[in-house]
Amino acid sequence: MTTNEQARLFKVILSDWKGTVRGRPTREIAISAKASLYDLAAVTIESFDFDLDHSFGFYDNIKDWTSSEEGYESFADVGAGERFPGVRKVKISKVFHTPKQKMLLLFDYGDEWKMIVQYLGETEVKPGQKLPIITESTGDAPDQYGDIEDGEYEDEEV
Repeated sequence: MTTNEQARLFKVILSDWKGTVRGRPTREIAISAKASLYDLAAVTIESFDFDLDHSFGFYDNIKDWTSSEEGYESFADVGAGERFPGVRKVKISKVFHTPKQKMLLLFDYGDEWKMIVQYLGETEVKPGQKLPIITESTGDAPDQYGDIEDGEYEDEEV
């Protein structure tokens, strides 16, 4: 008898700075129930064709992340976080336990990319299917760095 691995299903909306979600790019992601918040963030960020090259955090206050009562930050994993625990050791099953539950994934504290992560519930993985996977993708993500030309940030000679 073969049992299929249990997975958690998430819908992610790449919001704008104002919190607008209508017409914005979305991704649906299936990930192992045993995965960490870091794993969820990594697949989410990469699903929008962004490089995982900045700090990030999960926050329970979607409109004003600085007022969050619950949060998890990548800063804490490198000893820089003071307010919230890290993301590497926290399992998604500890944080996301109720279908329709949402958290804000804030990526790159400078540019403040806001991704609304909604837990949809448990799902079974088909035999041979490797997790995590993107089960649905709508809309094109914007360029992470806009239209930066090569060398634009290089020091100018004086």
